[in-house]
Formats: sequence, structure tokens, C-alpha cells
Amino acid sequence: MSKKPIELTEAEWRIIKAVWAGEPCTAPGIQSVLEGETGWTYSTVRTLMDRMVVKGLLAAKKLGKMTTYRAVATPRQAQRGELMYALKNAFNGALTPMVECLLNTRDLTSDELDKIELLIQTKKRDVNKTPGRG
Repeated sequence: MSKKPIELTEAEWRIIKAVWAGEPCTAPGIQSVLEGETGWTYSTVRTLMDRMVVKGLLAAKKLGKMTTYRAVATPRQAQRGELMYALKNAFNGALTPMVECLLNTRDLTSDELDKIELLIQTKKRDVNKTPGRG
């Protein structure tokens, strides 16, 4: 059984990106990093980080009076969760319209298109190797 997809709020994205960049870290350290762009106080950051611990996104370790945090969620897991949320909610679970939207959203280079094509070819081979298919 697969784990429940990770869904992050905008605030949680800001926090976890800062944690990934500097873990292990502390709430004052993260507040210092994010203060200029968010204006968040220490108590706001600490509250968000503690909620993320409860959600299983961060792990906290108490060292005397200081608490250090590490990410439990990997960047790949967070990206996958975000993508699955968009697929489910914006595209009603239909992958083809989502891919079409992504392809038409910005200009792609020939190199990017070649890489996407290679990914599709590789996936086709994998699907055809699956027993009961092909």
C-alpha cells in the first residue's frame, strides 16, 4: 500500500525548502532566512514547524533548550504530492490534458522535447515488459 501523498500549503513549502537547504536547523535559523520575504515572526515559524512535525513532514529533536529540525519528506515526495494534487483537482485525474497543458504553458527547447520523448519511450518499454501487457 502506498503512503498518502504529501500535500503542502504555500507556507509549508517555504519552510521545507529552507529546511532542505540548511538541515539540521532551528526555528530561529529558518525565521532568519525567511524573514525578509515573509515578515514572519519567530512564533509563526515555530508554530508552522511544529505543525509540520505533527503532519510527519519534519522531525524534531530536543537538545537542551534548543530544538533542531530535519525534513522527513524528500523533495521528490513533495513534488509528487503537488503534482498528484493538481492532476486530481485541476484535471479530474486525466493525465493527457495535464501533459498537454504543461507542454503548451511555455516554450520548450528541442533538447527539452528530446528528453521528454526519451522518457515516454522508456516508459513504453517498461509497460510492454510488464507481464500481461503488450
